[in-house]
This record gives sequence, structure tokens and C-alpha cells, in this order.
Amino acid sequence: MHRRLIAALLLACAGTAAHAKDNMGYDFDRGYPTPQTSERTRADEVLQTAVVTYRFWYPTVSVEGIFNGTRTAGIQDGKEWGIAAAGPRQVGFTLNSDTPYGSAVLDLSQGPIEIDLPPGPYIGLVNDHNQGWVKDLGLPGPDAGKGGKHLILPPGWKGTVPDGYYVARSPTLKNLLAVRALPVGGDIPKAMDALRAVKIRRWSEGGASSPALEAVDTTKRAMDSSSLRWEDNIQFWEVLDKIIQEEPQNPAFLPMYGLLAQLGIEKGKPFNPDDKLKAVLVNAAGKGRSQMLVSAFDSDRPDRKAWPDRQWEWVGLVPGSAQFETPGGIDLDARDRWFAQAIVTSPAMFRRDPGAGSLYWLGARDAQGAYLDGGKNYTLVIPQPVPDKLFWSVTAYDAATRSQVQTDQVNAALRSLFELKDVDQSKPVTLYFGPAAPKGHEDHWIKTVPGRGWFAYIRIYGPEAAAFDKSWKPGDFVPAK
Repeated sequence: MHRRLIAALLLACAGTAAHAKDNMGYDFDRGYPTPQTSERTRADEVLQTAVVTYRFWYPTVSVEGIFNGTRTAGIQDGKEWGIAAAGPRQVGFTLNSDTPYGSAVLDLSQGPIEIDLPPGPYIGLVNDHNQGWVKDLGLPGPDAGKGGKHLILPPGWKGTVPDGYYVARSPTLKNLLAVRALPVGGDIPKAMDALRAVKIRRWSEGGASSPALEAVDTTKRAMDSSSLRWEDNIQFWEVLDKIIQEEPQNPAFLPMYGLLAQLGIEKGKPFNPDDKLKAVLVNAAGKGRSQMLVSAFDSDRPDRKAWPDRQWEWVGLVPGSAQFETPGGIDLDARDRWFAQAIVTSPAMFRRDPGAGSLYWLGARDAQGAYLDGGKNYTLVIPQPVPDKLFWSVTAYDAATRSQVQTDQVNAALRSLFELKDVDQSKPVTLYFGPAAPKGHEDHWIKTVPGRGWFAYIRIYGPEAAAFDKSWKPGDFVPAK
């Protein structure tokens, strides 16, 4: 009796070992995957590869959205660049109305590009086609606001550069130049003229150069410089393939090129996904975007909180970095968080000290922790004086487009140089947000849209020590009673 029981138990154990399942429910026969397990694993692997790839290359596709927006507005690469006193009609990830700005596509395929920056209060940068930092210009740059000639060299360029230039080398052929002219004293026309004074031209070793790009004012044009139209469908991958074909490979990205090749995107080869792969890629785009938006607006990282008793969060989570570098490697979650909300990077943007050019705080929730609702009215108390050497603002953004809220008010910002220029510096100022104008406070109100979520950025330009040592802090959004 006992012998038969022991034999049965041994046989059962042998059967368990022979037909084991892992903790994901995958079947294995004597240690080998079954045909069903292999098929399921391959499908999972393709989807996982596509999601990881989507998140890594999102900044690349995003910056192509900026290029596409300017081209769609009729601005020609190599001939013109756009300048604007921007507002809600310019769709782009967390663009703001604080300062006029200019942007240009720098095409290095024919050689270096020279940027002549006059002395003055400019904040500028160059990012490559992957939104990698190339250089700063103006106040945060090597010219420190004194003006100078900046030269951007293409990848592999072996020529010589004479003295007198601030030089940087880009790993990509297409680059984005973004320059802001600070409106000192609230003088927007003067700031726009300062942008027109910036000269961008092709440079050659012989000293001859091409004519400077013409500045085109797009202030009154509706523009979409985002990647919204591509980010959740097959176009994301088609746009990415086009960039991969046009740009040289970056040695630092070799593992990510390998993942792309597994999905059929490889330099020098056509991208022709079949219907099955297309379905996977579309699925991955949706999942990847969702994961990035969770990092952006529902992170549980403790380092995101600017103050322990407030809902305001740091937008950039790796202080002083250019590409979210930490001693342990690249903080990919912080990278996702930034690029889901915003565009361009520079170490100057993420500094947390009084020498920083500007800082950004995100407010997506009210005082009770609920997401901000465009159908509700809120108040926000800002203590005075705000610790800024230059100026400060609060801007409201649509959560779905990550762009300034669009209403018939045609305004999404309250700014110390404009709407708030006469605020009493001896007492806190109350700001208002919601679909209904507060009687008697219309000048301190931003209109929001019922049925749509929204969030806000507080920006401080020339932040002082109190902005970092927690001795100054704003209130939270409080729902109106």
C-alpha cells in the first residue's frame, strides 16, 4: 500500500517537473517552452520592445513635430525662421506667453551654421534632432548676455575654426535653435525687434557666408508644433523611420537602434510592416504614451514634491543635468516625465540655485489632491513678493494637448509684467481659474473649458534663494465654494 502511494507521488512530481508553469503561466515541457508558450512569448517580446522603443525615441519624434509646425506655417528651412509673441493659438508642449521667442531649423548637411547674437537679455539653446543638448546661448550661455558668434558644427566635420567663436558640435544634421528675448519692462515690441536682430547664416572656412535667415512673425498664425497627430498611431513609426534614414547613427544609441531594427526600422532599408506588426506598433504607441503621461501627471516619486505640504511638483526631476544623467545612469522615468509635458533641454533649465535662469513648478491637482477640472472654479494665492529678479507667471494648460488652454478669452497666462504688473507687493495676490469670470476680478482670471482637465506651471525668471530653500511657497488651488 505504502509502496503504491510513494510511486504515485513520485510519478506526480515527475509530471509536475515535466509540465511546469512559470509564474506568468507559461508552459514548459522538461525545461523547454511549448509551442504555445513560444508563440505567446514572441508576441509579448515584440510588444515590449515596441513600447520601450517608443518611449526612448519620443523626444526625437516630438522635435520633428516642431520642425513640421514651422514648415506647415510656410517657413522654409534654410531661408526663414519664425518669431512670435506666442499665445494659445500656438499649439506646442507647454509653450508660454511670457516672452517672445524664435525657432529655426538648423540644417548642417551643407556645413556649419553661425548664430550672431547681439548683447542683450536673451535665453537660447540648440538641441539636436533627438532633443539632446548641444549648447546654450545668451544669459545661460558662454557669452553671458554680452553677445557673440556661436558656431554649430555638423557631425564628422574636420575643418578648422578661427578664434572668436563659441563652438559646439552636433551629433545630428538637423537641429533646433530656440531663442527667447526677455521683454524688459513689459516691452513686447522691443523684444520682438531683439529677435529680428539675431542673425543666422551658413558659415564657410573661407569667410564667405550666405544671407541671414529672414525672420517671419507668426504671432497671429494658428500653428501646431506638437507631435499630437502622430503619437498614438502608425504615423509615429513612419515619422521616426524617416528621421532614422536621414540622420547619421549616434554611437551612444546603438542598443536602441538594435531594438528599432527588430521592429523593421533600420537605416538603409525600407520600413514595410505587415498588418500584424502594424497592429502591434499602434498598440505600443498607445501604451507608451499612457505610460509617459502617468510619469508626467501621476508619478509617485517622493522627489517630485516641491514642498511636503503642497501639491506643486518639480517638472524637471534631475537638477542641473542636460539629459537626466545621474551617478547611476540616465533617469528614464524623469526623461519620460519631461518630454511628455515639455520640449527642449539644457542644464540651465534644471538648475535649483539662485544662479538659474528660470524654474518651473507643475500644479495638476487641487488642495485635496483631485485633478484640476475645467468645469470648476478655483482660487490660487501667491504670496508677495515672489522671489524673482526678473518676473514670474502662472500659465494654464490643457491636459490632453499639453498646450495653453484655448478659449474665447484668448489668454492662458497671468504675468507679473502684464496682467499683474500693479499687484500690491505687501500682501498676497489671489488668482482665479474656471469657466466663469469672478465678478470684480476679471483681470486676475484665466478661463478654463468644462469637460477638459488642465494643469498649470508657475515660472520664475531669475529665481532668488527663497524659491529653493522653501522659505517662500505658493498656495494650492482651492475649489470655489
